[in-house]
Amino acid sequence: MQLSLGQHLQQRQVQQLKLAPKMILSQEILQLPLMRLEERVKQELEENPVLAEELDIQDEDTSEAVPPEVESTEATPSEEATTPEVSAPSGTEGSEAASAENSSDPPTTEEYQELQESIFEQMAEFNDDFEERPRVSQNRIEEVAQRDHDLMANAPARGQSLQEHLLEQLSYYDLDPQVRELAQRIISSLDHRGWLSIPLEDLIPVDLGPKGLELAEQALRVVQSLDPPGVGARGLQECLLLQLTPDLPHYELLRTIIAEHFDDVLHNRLPQIARKTGYSLEQIQQAVQQLKKLNFHPGAEFEHAPALPVTPELYVEEDANGRYRVRLADERLPRLYIRPMYRQMLRNGTADEQLKQYIRSKINSAEWLIQAIEKRRDTLLKVAQAIVDHQQDFFKKGPEFIHPLKMQQIADRVGVDVTTVSRAVSGKWIQTPVGLFPLKRFFVGGLSTQGGEEVAPDAVRIKLKEIIDQEDKANPLSDDELVRELAKHGFKVARRTVTKYRKALNIPSSRQRRDWTLVRKRQSGSPPSAPDAS
Repeated sequence: MQLSLGQHLQQRQVQQLKLAPKMILSQEILQLPLMRLEERVKQELEENPVLAEELDIQDEDTSEAVPPEVESTEATPSEEATTPEVSAPSGTEGSEAASAENSSDPPTTEEYQELQESIFEQMAEFNDDFEERPRVSQNRIEEVAQRDHDLMANAPARGQSLQEHLLEQLSYYDLDPQVRELAQRIISSLDHRGWLSIPLEDLIPVDLGPKGLELAEQALRVVQSLDPPGVGARGLQECLLLQLTPDLPHYELLRTIIAEHFDDVLHNRLPQIARKTGYSLEQIQQAVQQLKKLNFHPGAEFEHAPALPVTPELYVEEDANGRYRVRLADERLPRLYIRPMYRQMLRNGTADEQLKQYIRSKINSAEWLIQAIEKRRDTLLKVAQAIVDHQQDFFKKGPEFIHPLKMQQIADRVGVDVTTVSRAVSGKWIQTPVGLFPLKRFFVGGLSTQGGEEVAPDAVRIKLKEIIDQEDKANPLSDDELVRELAKHGFKVARRTVTKYRKALNIPSSRQRRDWTLVRKRQSGSPPSAPDAS
């Protein structure tokens, strides 16, 4: 069998699914959170001359502003042969590829600028009362100015970083130039905890030779003497030792147990420490409590992660029948319309064909944006109401009564695709009578109970914490025992699930939860105190 290389022509019939530019824009608008949608609308108002905000124009007659459903600017069958297809609005992904086959070459940036200028010139001829710049109401000017002023005034100032704080202190030291350079290297190499997590030898320049390590250790001691205490440590043990001062209670005992018995402290093996050191169990427990007050990560206080502003788009309110209803908070979004003068230019024939094509494209862009925003409002309201209807017990009884919920259930109830639900809840927040939550908070998986029902993991976590809070602190429950206790309350979970939930709740292991003072009292015959259920 011989293979030959060559070029051949072949016809194939292939089905491809392509999203229209209008659909792409609708999906994009649906996924945007409220604050980003405001920015998008503001950008469109600046870039599209035919689009206007309802309160922007004082004297312009809006009586002829026809909704897009009534008067469309798309080409009629008689115009299809002569009018090129209108390009998609700017910023819409895939719009150029979708209309490239049937559209003429779009005007360049310079031609667009000339077209915009000619629009105002021709409108001046069309209407003697037309002004080149629309008259903005004074109230609108003051509103925008106040909003921008508030935004600037409330912007948080950047705080001083850990490196800046240390370098400022270092400048007051009279140091050898080589030691100062090494100290600066050490400071710049500290991680977010304030620790030196890389070997000190890696920071020594080659030209320092054999004395480099000695100079580096001297520089490290200088850095470790700076504020905050514990900075420059090469591990947790050294970090705690650097924070010890003679005026601290149990100073000598603290230094002993951190330097010589640190592993026993981490695993709550306090009786072993008592046997090795000769201190009483009560003294060791008091020292451990003092140790917990030290700063494990001294550099963390200089992390200035800005709190992102959260704007609720939806509000949950209880009606007269005791049902919770959703209200959409869209008053911040401006109400948009298309300036009627541009439609009049198309009807009266005062513009040339190139200008008409430009106006049609801008009107189509504006119509698509207005329709996409309206569709977003409708979809978001339906999806949120379906979520609230499913989680009525969450709002009435508390977080432990949240029900398992999947996006597919909401999609089936609303009658949309599951990807639409995912876009609708992405980045959206809802204000409820029990707090502010992201919409995704109400989508939770389910765990099977012994009765065959499904419960949300939150209910299991709450019951797990309740059991641990009420346990005997002298003999805390192991994870296997917690599994059996949960089973008594109807929750059938695996041991690894209990371990995962316990760690997520920052609850230590049973060994670390044991109260040795209570154990010693029982061994000595003292009457045990009531267990702390707090």
